[in-house]
Amino acid sequence: MAAGAQAARSAQETASPYAVVEHGRREDRTETEALSGIVHEALGAGFRVVGVDRLRGGSKKGVHRVHVDGPRAASVIVYSWAEAENFWPAADDIDEAHPFAPASGLVPFLAAQRRLDRIGVRVPEVLLADDSRRRFPADMAVVEDVAGGTLEALWDTAPARAADALSELAAMLDVMHRRHSRQYGRLDVLERGDKASGVSCEQLVLERALGDLGEAAERDPGIGSAAAALHDRLQQLAARVAPRREHRLIHGELGPDHVLVDASGHPVLIDIEGLMFFDVEWEHVFLRLRFGERYPALSQPGLDPARLDLFMLAMRLSLVAGPLRLLDGDFPHRALMRGIAEHNAREALALLVE
Repeated sequence: MAAGAQAARSAQETASPYAVVEHGRREDRTETEALSGIVHEALGAGFRVVGVDRLRGGSKKGVHRVHVDGPRAASVIVYSWAEAENFWPAADDIDEAHPFAPASGLVPFLAAQRRLDRIGVRVPEVLLADDSRRRFPADMAVVEDVAGGTLEALWDTAPARAADALSELAAMLDVMHRRHSRQYGRLDVLERGDKASGVSCEQLVLERALGDLGEAAERDPGIGSAAAALHDRLQQLAARVAPRREHRLIHGELGPDHVLVDASGHPVLIDIEGLMFFDVEWEHVFLRLRFGERYPALSQPGLDPARLDLFMLAMRLSLVAGPLRLLDGDFPHRALMRGIAEHNAREALALLVE
């Protein structure tokens, strides 16, 4: 498959097209003034904000590129975790300690950024974190602008540079996956001394998959007609998984659009709020979906085939139910979400005949 075709297919797997400017869309004056105050606090009064672009940053937070003039011309990225930036429908009785609870906010972001930086995994530098809401009605962070583009984009524009970055990304993942814990759960939950919900990773994945199947069956006719068979298949795959007592540090949603490449060609991980200790196979199933024919560069020995089988079907069902749930709200990129749901519904049904 050609690189361009692979990138197009990759874009259909998940939706977080970070770092693509929505051309022509500018912040309003009030929001720009608020962002200016935050950036001045981060960089110093000698810098003057000269422009703000809103970037497509996924579905849970606002992402703004703020251009400044001063001792050196530059730009920074501002994340804002405002309610208005979260396109997911509100849910009642969310268990915040659940590994699959929505991973969004300044606290999980800072916990993940500190841990990854400490172990030598490149992430954007944090210039300012602000939860006071004095200048802006949301928690915010000003971070380094890694302006070299995404790894996904580089596959078409600079394939040799992308190949080098992919190789380095494999080494970074090895560093992460060698960090073990007897407990599983999102990093910020574990750091505050809480225990994650559930009895095992595989049981959590099964429960989530059954819930996703129920949602998807109500909205997608193909999934609905095969719901009983998919339910039985999930139970069969879960029964093959042996207990495990050790978990590894994973990103949890790592696609080539969640990897920036800096000016020196080094990969930089973003959208890190979901960093957690979990079964490493959950990471590899997602990597396989998003990196496609390039996944072998990231594969690791010793993965559990039984977990991979269960997690793959679970992931497909999640990528049907999740996008359809997002369409209940006013998420703007609706055709993309619909395409993701339809693609993954076909792939989930194909797993019944393997």
